[in-house]
Amino acid sequence: MYNMEMAEKLKLLGDKTRLTILGLLKDKEWCVCDLVEILNMSQPGVSQHLRKLKAQGLVKETKRAQWVYYSLNIEEGSFIQPVLSALPDTQTLLSLLKGEYTECACD
Repeated sequence: MYNMEMAEKLKLLGDKTRLTILGLLKDKEWCVCDLVEILNMSQPGVSQHLRKLKAQGLVKETKRAQWVYYSLNIEEGSFIQPVLSALPDTQTLLSLLKGEYTECACD
């Protein structure tokens, strides 16, 4: 059972967008509207990736007013930790993806 769960989680990380989302979530929580702008994707597209990550227990969501914020939900010592450690920090990811980023009005 454990091997199957591990395989499913690692399969999710094979997608560049989901891996980028996890890299961004390493340092802070993000609103969906922020991720839409940063990733230059549609809201449904970003939400689909987040739904898959949430279904595998890698992210959690918090609702505040009409906004939904996502953060990591990975336990210390998880086999996912080395993958997260190898990812660039948020500033580096933002530079690679977009250059200048301005936070959305949801904050």
